Amino acid sequence: MKMLTVGAALAAVFAMGAPIAASAATAKNVVLAPGAFTDKSSWDKVAHLLRKKGFKVTEVDIPLTSLEADVAATREVLDAQKGATVLVGHSWGGVVIGEAGDSPKVKALVYVAAFAPDKGETLQALTANGPPAEGLKAVRPDSKGFLSIDPAAYAHVFVGDAPAAEGEALALKQKPISGAAFGAPATVAAWHLKPTYYAISANDLMLPPQAEAFFAKRMNATTVTLESSHASPVSHPKEVAALIERAAKGQ
Repeated sequence: MKMLTVGAALAAVFAMGAPIAASAATAKNVVLAPGAFTDKSSWDKVAHLLRKKGFKVTEVDIPLTSLEADVAATREVLDAQKGATVLVGHSWGGVVIGEAGDSPKVKALVYVAAFAPDKGETLQALTANGPPAEGLKAVRPDSKGFLSIDPAAYAHVFVGDAPAAEGEALALKQKPISGAAFGAPATVAAWHLKPTYYAISANDLMLPPQAEAFFAKRMNATTVTLESSHASPVSHPKEVAALIERAAKGQ
């Protein structure tokens, strides 16, 4: 995926500057936003590990009907938190946390195989300048303009490094997303304001790893690379939870 020219990308990275420093205290709250083509249960393994560590974890049930609606659902959960919070987004959830992450309760942002548009950017534009990823070729629209992954391809393209039965079960839970949401421009881009962390999925068939690396570098994020499919919260929950814990501690 061609995100920007090399010169423009480097200029954006160096012009962005350092994010606001994290506070010393460990955040005790974690809010997890899922991506498109799945539901909040995709975070269950990560949430379980974090709760065992003493974190208060909330998985957001975003409707996937529009960017505005998804952000509103996330803000509602953030408003209910007491104290510092780490806000985490997977895939499309990265767009959502970029909008909602300007909340004063948010200590840090964690992107997991996620889109991270800047102000004014849309996913439609970001994905238009190169050949579609293998997973995107399996995306189908319905008569109402909602998009979903062909169930026959889902396990392979979305979570190919999990047992087939687990991938098939996840496919049965997939939630379609409004195609119009991909044309909604980012208006906040909270990664300019908060310390940011990124988990790249090296074997991602939905969002090219090169694009993920671009987002991470542009944000000056603390970055880890996982030998994972797109759905790393499902197939690599320990590593994802560990990165979230680092964000909570400001490491």
